[in-house]
Amino acid sequence: AFASHLIIDDEGLIDLRYNGKGGGVSSRPLLWKGYEGMRKLLLTNIGMLATPQGRTAKKGPEQGAIQMLKNAWVLVEDGVIAQVGTGAAPEVEDAKVVDAEGNLVTPGLVDAHTHLIFGGWRQNELGMKLHGKTYLEIQNAGGGIQSTTNATRRATAEELTNKAAKALDEMMGFGVTTCEAKSGYGLATEHELKALQVIKDLNDRHPMDIVATFMGAHLVPAEYKQNREEYIRLVCEEMMPAVKEQGIAKFCDVFCEADTFTVEESRQVLEAGLKYGLRPKIHADEIEAIGGSQLAGEIGAISAEHLIVCPPEGIASMAKGGVIACLLPATSFNLGAVFAPARDMIRAGVPVAMATDFNPGSCPCLNLQFVINLGCLKYKLTPEEVLTAVTLNGAAAIDMADKVGSVEVGKQGDLVIWDAPDLDYICYRVGSNLAKTVIKRGELV
Repeated sequence: AFASHLIIDDEGLIDLRYNGKGGGVSSRPLLWKGYEGMRKLLLTNIGMLATPQGRTAKKGPEQGAIQMLKNAWVLVEDGVIAQVGTGAAPEVEDAKVVDAEGNLVTPGLVDAHTHLIFGGWRQNELGMKLHGKTYLEIQNAGGGIQSTTNATRRATAEELTNKAAKALDEMMGFGVTTCEAKSGYGLATEHELKALQVIKDLNDRHPMDIVATFMGAHLVPAEYKQNREEYIRLVCEEMMPAVKEQGIAKFCDVFCEADTFTVEESRQVLEAGLKYGLRPKIHADEIEAIGGSQLAGEIGAISAEHLIVCPPEGIASMAKGGVIACLLPATSFNLGAVFAPARDMIRAGVPVAMATDFNPGSCPCLNLQFVINLGCLKYKLTPEEVLTAVTLNGAAAIDMADKVGSVEVGKQGDLVIWDAPDLDYICYRVGSNLAKTVIKRGELV
């Protein structure tokens, strides 16, 4: 509905362009994800192929156990990895040959936590923070999530789509080929459904694979401040049935934090989500440890996110419940906060993923490479552990590890050629975009 024109060439490549008000255009070529034609890509002369292996999250010592292949090659057929080998590459008839020129190749990166759909920005809050206002003080003064909610409600679906498409292009330029996107800035049935429909449309049309999370319980909006029970009822009894009926989300998330949703309110929301087939995620222990990480383990959440001040009992609960810790170091960096106890989590057997937390308030950052740097510098993770965190474990945190997150036969042909000789180099270099070539489903993007 928002495309001005669409072109399908003889290789099955779609060029769909988003037109925004004022004639602005985002024009990255798009892949038709249902295409079944015969397409072959042979990636040769790989100096080092670095990848985790498997179809489930890796924890403990396994998180740092990745495969390193020198002088490697990869054959992708019809968007799926058909062969991986070392030495001389085979001759493949009708294959597009891409020379990695001796560089590092990894799986496409997975950004497992973003708040992609929102109206407006909040650059005015930077000055407030520099004058000593805390995140919750800004929120309680009418800023924060509520101000973004107001802007998101005013925005049309087309405006939200144009803005998000531009962000996805930027993310893909940094090497991200799969991401999660949350609703949560509409905070009313009409606008939450609008956001989720935008995500669905983008997933259908953009090269990026996008997994949707319903987060109506991001904040109690201003009009329900005196009747929060009614808002929770609205989320559970009106929004969720509509989300299920329209099939526009896979997960349900809740912001379990002081001044947002209590542990018991969060339990109510997540249990309602389970009733409607939405797997639980939870924002927990970002500012205060009020019990969100313990709840994650008790309810069997697929992931708990943030975990900046996660206590030992929360780590133990997540380990017991099989929860993936989705850590967001760029948020700690942007807030001037402490960093999550990632090493303690790995020692306890909790799989660690890392993501950007892209949002207009606490982390306006799309650069997963910066997250890689912070994972080493602030979490003290090894380059191998970090690679798993932003590929296979990120994929597992959004239930995509059977399809993406590693370079293995049968998985999607999602790859990044880096302007780097080895894995250490991309963890060592800070501030440069080292993604040289991004390949999605066997197509150069």
